[in-house]
Amino acid sequence: MSAPSVLIAGCGDIGSRLANRLLPDQWTVFGLRRTVSRLPEGVIGIAGDLFQAQAPVDWPTARIDYLVYCATPTERDEAGYRAAYVQGLQHVLGWLAQHGQRPRRIIFVSSSSVYGQQHGEWVDETSPTDASNYSGKVMLEAEQVALQSGLPASVVRLTGIYGPGRTDLANRVRQGYSVANEPPLYGNRIHADDAAGLLAYLLQADSKGVELDDCYIGVDDAPAPLGEVVAWLREYLGVTEWAENSTLRRSGSKRCSNARAKALGWVPRYATYREGYKAMLG
Repeated sequence: MSAPSVLIAGCGDIGSRLANRLLPDQWTVFGLRRTVSRLPEGVIGIAGDLFQAQAPVDWPTARIDYLVYCATPTERDEAGYRAAYVQGLQHVLGWLAQHGQRPRRIIFVSSSSVYGQQHGEWVDETSPTDASNYSGKVMLEAEQVALQSGLPASVVRLTGIYGPGRTDLANRVRQGYSVANEPPLYGNRIHADDAAGLLAYLLQADSKGVELDDCYIGVDDAPAPLGEVVAWLREYLGVTEWAENSTLRRSGSKRCSNARAKALGWVPRYATYREGYKAMLG
């Protein structure tokens, strides 16, 4: 039996890492993005724009077993989010229908921004999704597009992705970044490699007949107060000066659980921010 095929729509950083996980197992990987020259070797490029209603001219005619939708907005406002996540997904679903393709499953890459908890509560896939900001609300709308598409679908809510090219926090710590420690502001993280690894794990599980849930949270094993992470980074980076009188506060504080993904058998390579940042900053 031949290995499955997957179309990664919005094949940027996470999508490319996912492709590199699947290609060694002989998966056929299609990558849709504007600039196909930036796709990993072995990925079949589809030059296309998720924001346009017309299907790409080189849309594949072959069977598509899986769709992974992991777009990134070009504009960080409500219209930009809706174009990337809601309308873009609707376009891809329409292109699949035009070509008579019915994937076995859609995996929609979402975000923990759908949760509005702010007091350090533990959050899992069954927790209320009461986002107050536009990003979380639009993500919830897009999740419903996937879940109500008529195709089997799973939503993966990723949290605080970091890794090569995503060094904002480390850079701010070098510049003297401070945060309030009381009450603790809990944050959630996942290394980019583990984000891609979780997506690959779900695809491979489904291809082997494992029954998937309709939602998973992608996070490491140890949500931690932002003050703790900043203090650890200071020590690791040798930062000795910071401005205590300009301590910054950040809205939102929750602890996301990866228990459902781990019950399926997935294990993050970087269990906590310590292992992940050491690998990234090495």
